[in-house]
Amino acid sequence: MQPVALSEPARIQTISDIARLAGVSKSTVSRALNDSPLIGRETKDRIRLIAQEHRFALNEPARRLSRGQSNVAGLVMFGNPGGHYTPDMFMLELMGGISTGLLEEGYELLVVQPFAADEDFARRYVDSGRADGFVVLSASCTPRRLELLVESGVPFVVWGRHAQHGEFSSVSGDNFGGGRLAAQHLISTGRRRIAFVGGPEWAPEAVERRRGYESALTEAGIDLDPALVVPTPWHDPERYAGEAVGRLLDDGVKLDGIVTNSDRYAIGAIDALRSRSLDVPGDVAVVGYDDVAMAQFTVPALTTIRQDGPLAGRLIARALVQHVQTGAVSNVAMPAELVVRESA
Repeated sequence: MQPVALSEPARIQTISDIARLAGVSKSTVSRALNDSPLIGRETKDRIRLIAQEHRFALNEPARRLSRGQSNVAGLVMFGNPGGHYTPDMFMLELMGGISTGLLEEGYELLVVQPFAADEDFARRYVDSGRADGFVVLSASCTPRRLELLVESGVPFVVWGRHAQHGEFSSVSGDNFGGGRLAAQHLISTGRRRIAFVGGPEWAPEAVERRRGYESALTEAGIDLDPALVVPTPWHDPERYAGEAVGRLLDDGVKLDGIVTNSDRYAIGAIDALRSRSLDVPGDVAVVGYDDVAMAQFTVPALTTIRQDGPLAGRLIARALVQHVQTGAVSNVAMPAELVVRESA
């Protein structure tokens, strides 16, 4: 009689199969595999051993859908006219904080890039169980897109735009205070011809930072000169800031200080100044915004307004999960902090 070859255990397909082998109910198997405290340790170990021997794994998407949630948050990256939105260094730090914060809350991060004409993407993602809610970056979100999100009724949190009437959750920096702090610092060092460079005129962050800059000048008795305020696009900030500063100098506009809308704008401004043999900060002092990791390593090292991107990201994640789980709407404003280095 030939010996019977032992084959590898067959892979069972359902919780019912495990329940039959273990001699317990399906609900007991489900609770054991989900580490429920209602099931004793001995029973849990026996059921898990059977599942392991038969290479059984829970269908995680199905399990989540059965609970009515996906434990996934969508990071919405809208495209802009003329090109896609590309995150800068600060946004990458922010996104890292969001991912870390969501992981701490038991959530995964999904990047969502809807087509410009897709006005129903958010509702569709939630209804299909692909996402429980969304994080929206204000730099790529037009007022119309924000209005559609509010109308859809889905949970979402906006970074960079404060909700005036609590109609949605938000986390933002103190953009007005940051712009004001940057200009005040330059004024305190004796600067009087201070330019503001960077950011589209429609962008809420840029608008608030410019208002803060203007407030500081007015408080110091310095006349506002429209020629010193130069809006630029979000994308390719080094190039556009450099071109803006170059135009000011070519037009004979006198300046001895520059407040910029990001550290990358500041880098472009410094390059333009140095290309015209102007010393930074001797001839023109420059203040950036964000305090990204590389700001301390530029030449000269950047004086800037610090926003803690990783911390902001974790606050965003916490606000979104809170909204999903409880419906609570929160609006958090992070303080601005001046970091003084060599450029001013």
